Amino acid sequence: MPPECYPSAASEPAPEPEPKARRIDGKVISAAIKEEIKEEVQKLMAEHNLQPGLACMIVGERKDSQSYVKSKKKTAGELGFHSVDVALPADVTQEVVLAEVKKLNDDPAVHGILVQLPLPDHIDEEIILAAISLEKDADGFSPVNMGRLCMKGKLKPTAVPCTPKGCIEMLDRMGVEIEGKKAVVLGRSNIVGIPVAHLLLHRNATVTICHSRTKDLPSVVREADILVAAVGRAEMVRGDWIKPGAVVIDVGINSKDDPSKKAGYRLVGDCNMKEMFQVASMATPVPGGVGPMTIAMLMKNTVELAKASKGIA
Repeated sequence: MPPECYPSAASEPAPEPEPKARRIDGKVISAAIKEEIKEEVQKLMAEHNLQPGLACMIVGERKDSQSYVKSKKKTAGELGFHSVDVALPADVTQEVVLAEVKKLNDDPAVHGILVQLPLPDHIDEEIILAAISLEKDADGFSPVNMGRLCMKGKLKPTAVPCTPKGCIEMLDRMGVEIEGKKAVVLGRSNIVGIPVAHLLLHRNATVTICHSRTKDLPSVVREADILVAAVGRAEMVRGDWIKPGAVVIDVGINSKDDPSKKAGYRLVGDCNMKEMFQVASMATPVPGGVGPMTIAMLMKNTVELAKASKGIA
């Protein structure tokens, strides 16, 4: 056979490089946490006749919000919680929403209240969150709890926002040392960026918060021993942004067009996952990383609030 008839090696696709980073599996970690919670609920019921109660309120018919609430309700049932659902139409008045929050505040069987965000534009999110009793703020979003989280002092928040709490829990369960490390938080939202930065600060990390106005963003991110990416931009963080050996928590959940998928899209994080896993020492995948932890932390918060309601340590 003439040489030109032999297949060219250059025409063969190069094999995918093996990931170097250790996978931080949110599904596995959250499953272990939920088993711990289930056992604790059984103990609380047997020893104190206390069944943790979680109320979920949803306003409107957003499919993603409905999916989240359904998942939370399912998990609460599996763990033995008392569950309350409040579903309100999108055109409901703010006064009606506040009245429903008050009912839940006054219900002794409810220990944690979650109002699914976002709310319709005509409803003031801050007013609704502020109306939730501090002792029942399962999401940790009330102004008082956020204030306590940001301050050093004896008064601690009754609950910590679930996704940031889940990020720290993952680091702890993977044996990552936080004290003394340089941590970079990419994003400054009230839901993730700001609270996770303060949680890292409380653990004695040196924390930098980056955002859209940060100059020379890649070089700042590259300083991180621990990177928390929570900016909401698909695959924004490339491999050469990441310090070799860093630990990366990718909070982003973004959809990216993918004709090969039945839905026409796939979920990706804020980091380019293939490149991230070649550089980092540990990293969370998307999906299957931080996402499962958020619901587990909501359940953990509810148990803690139920115990606090009865003065149980």
